[in-house]
Amino acid sequence: MGRPAGWMKELTGRSPMKSPGKPSLRRDVERLFWREVAKGLSSEDAAAAVGVSPAAGTRWFRERGGMPTFLINPITGRYLSFEEREVIALLKAQGAGVREIARQTGRDASTISRELRRNAATRGGKLDYRASVAQWKAELMARRPKTAKLVANEQLHDYVQQRLSGQVRHADGTPVTGPQTATWKGRNKPHRQDRRWAQAWSPEQISNRLKLDFPDDESMRISHEAIYQALFVQSRGALQRELVACLRTGRALRVPRSRARQRAGGHVTPEVMISERPAEVEDRAVPGHWEGDLIIGTDRSAIGTIVERVTRFTMLIHLPRMDGYGIEPRTKNGPALAGYGAEAMRDAVAAQMTTLPEQLRCSLTWDRGKELAQHAQLKIDTGISVYFADPHSPWQRGTNENTNGLLRQYFPKGTDLSRWSDQDLQAVAAALNGRPRKTLGWKTPAESLDDQLASLQRDGVATTG
Repeated sequence: MGRPAGWMKELTGRSPMKSPGKPSLRRDVERLFWREVAKGLSSEDAAAAVGVSPAAGTRWFRERGGMPTFLINPITGRYLSFEEREVIALLKAQGAGVREIARQTGRDASTISRELRRNAATRGGKLDYRASVAQWKAELMARRPKTAKLVANEQLHDYVQQRLSGQVRHADGTPVTGPQTATWKGRNKPHRQDRRWAQAWSPEQISNRLKLDFPDDESMRISHEAIYQALFVQSRGALQRELVACLRTGRALRVPRSRARQRAGGHVTPEVMISERPAEVEDRAVPGHWEGDLIIGTDRSAIGTIVERVTRFTMLIHLPRMDGYGIEPRTKNGPALAGYGAEAMRDAVAAQMTTLPEQLRCSLTWDRGKELAQHAQLKIDTGISVYFADPHSPWQRGTNENTNGLLRQYFPKGTDLSRWSDQDLQAVAAALNGRPRKTLGWKTPAESLDDQLASLQRDGVATTG
């Protein structure tokens, strides 16, 4: 005859649980693993430090997307630890009673009694307390799986996904095809290859923009950390893992940030050094001061980038190659046919800057490249004063350097930038100017520039009156 129905619950006080087979590695070991990772160790070295296999460490790291979440928090004394369970098992094997075990472990007798009953092994139809099985059962029952907010709220899910992976569009609303990209394989962004073009808002931008777009709907709220976990942690299942490719860094897992790349500059005259720039530029109180640079691609291709310091409004300069490029042999000190020689650059920047009101053409701070060697003529043509940053000092043009980092998501290093038309560049600029920024109170650069233009118009009317 088999065992009667409900015998397990009557014996242990809880419903039947499947056999663990070989108990998995304990949660406290994984906690130690993440603490070693936090010290800077690789997953393999951290695994060796806590006495588990490198494969286990790699699995933990990938399953949690490089995010320890709650596992770095210390364990409170409210719950029995594995070490305490080992003491309980040893004393039980020696024949100690519940109250004796409670005295030696410093726990209440009811805690020990419940532990011996609930978490004991039941193979053979009788209670057999073993520390490893007890720890496995306790960890299994301690889990409190919670439905992710992005799973339960379809409107919120669609909003987040659209801001992450929505298409870049032309001014008339038609989608930009963008480059052809390989299928995502669970790895970091491809090295020096094209990446998918998308709206690519950051989780922080999405989280804070929700408060502006849905001020009265509390259900449309989510933290940026919850979005990151939905992307990186496999068990969340709220967002598709391949959407990490839409993040600016393109990383498949969270890793420490690398140092910013330093760039050298060309020679400039002392009177146009950044030290000569008006002091009002530093505090960003007055609009109309810009920062600029080039982003370089393969085969001497380039795109000009100009960013306004107050509004973070970005303009991209199309630099098509000159006639004869790739046909005529290159000659020393000959004409620059790649499209960003000093003369071509002066004309391109002048054409872009003269589309702005005169009040928004105060100054332009550039990298030390020789492409802006004709800055004196540019000042005559546009009325804008040009200054150059110090050598090896990209932080002096921090707004532009940050923008160039954002643009590398659309124009990766090692790709040909000359294939994109001026319309394509304007579509990417519109996508960037349509992202809310924390520094702007979660307004977009386009909205901030419109506010500045409206302010200029009001001041002009007041002066005329």
